Amino acid sequence: MDRVPGYAWLMVLATVVVVAVAAAVPFASASGGAEQIVGSVRIGIAPHPMSLNPPTLLGSGALVATGLLLLLFFYRRRLYILGWVSSWVLLAASMFLLGRPYQVPQVSYLAYGISQFLGILSALMLVLSADAYPSRPRVGRTYVYVLVPLLLWFALAPLALGPNTVFAPGHVLMAGAAGAAGVAYLILLRHTKMMGAVVVGGALIVIAALHVWIVLTVPAPDSPGVTTGLLVRCVAYLVMALGMQLMTFEDMTLELRRTNRRLERARGRLRRMVITDPLTGCRNRRFFDEIINRELQRHHRHAIPLSLLFVDIDRFKAVNDSLGHDVGDQVLRQVAAFLLANIREADYVFRWGGDEFLVLMSCAEDEARRRGLALQNAFASAPQARSLPPGVGLSIGCAEVQAGSNILALIRTADERMYQNKREQRRVH
Repeated sequence: MDRVPGYAWLMVLATVVVVAVAAAVPFASASGGAEQIVGSVRIGIAPHPMSLNPPTLLGSGALVATGLLLLLFFYRRRLYILGWVSSWVLLAASMFLLGRPYQVPQVSYLAYGISQFLGILSALMLVLSADAYPSRPRVGRTYVYVLVPLLLWFALAPLALGPNTVFAPGHVLMAGAAGAAGVAYLILLRHTKMMGAVVVGGALIVIAALHVWIVLTVPAPDSPGVTTGLLVRCVAYLVMALGMQLMTFEDMTLELRRTNRRLERARGRLRRMVITDPLTGCRNRRFFDEIINRELQRHHRHAIPLSLLFVDIDRFKAVNDSLGHDVGDQVLRQVAAFLLANIREADYVFRWGGDEFLVLMSCAEDEARRRGLALQNAFASAPQARSLPPGVGLSIGCAEVQAGSNILALIRTADERMYQNKREQRRVH
């Protein structure tokens, strides 16, 4: 994600300050005096009495929430945050249209209808933001085909028929959109386990219920119940704004955990690549160097017997020279697969070099010799051996780890015994 230039943060911060100051201006006293006069008596520096306009209060709060969410958007660059910003901007515009006094009744009717429509759009943007969290939402032309006639109705019907024609329909549509958005955010809990989604979804359910309450109990747009419902919605919107902040923080934490898991998986893959022979899938000499000291310490501390089995492929050089390296690689892979399938999980199989393999076994030398002989016989009669070039088999030598033994000397001993085993097989054949 690209970083936002430093000066952009200063511009956004300045914008938030200007918005906050501008929102406070309507509530300032026109006289600006430091003293209040009641009748002819001064009462110190008590504030002037004033009446709060709930739509303007909610609109100003929506602008502040917009500024804070813009900060989050510049930092996170997530589409769902942009949906939140759009919803709050539309809500602020709706409230400012509703809270402003008008001299001409027709203008106030038009403003009320457009305010209702903007409130519906604000709730719909929350639905889109919930859909945008896991993936990019699908916005088609059908949205335009529905919203344009809706806009015409909410703008023109109040002029012709009065504001009551858009009062109940507007609140019903806002309730439906807010309820759908709330359910969508609550569904996110199943996939993300984010408490912020629960807070946002719960607040939206309360907002939807308030719209339904207005439709059922309030008869007209200018009834006192509308103001009561709006004040309660201010609290619900405040809770929703806090939930959005929490959800963004949880989203960053969730992304960090996912990144850490990807890094751990990549680290595991890199680790396997480093310690694994790419041709045969056996462990390599690097891994042998890493674990041999640990195995020797375990051998000495717990008196666990430990033996080395040195395995060589018979006639491998002749196969390479006569049939090519591709056939030789195929022989190596089949032998490695056979060893890995017939060695206990507690033992290790290493590709030591060329056509040589080393097996580290937790057993005494006599048992290691018996198991080596069993491996020879099993490979000679294995089905995959029939598909190999004639004469390909296994020669095996073993050596037991003793107290104070030098591991490289033991490997040389096992190697010599492997050559002795190879010569004995040649005399037999």
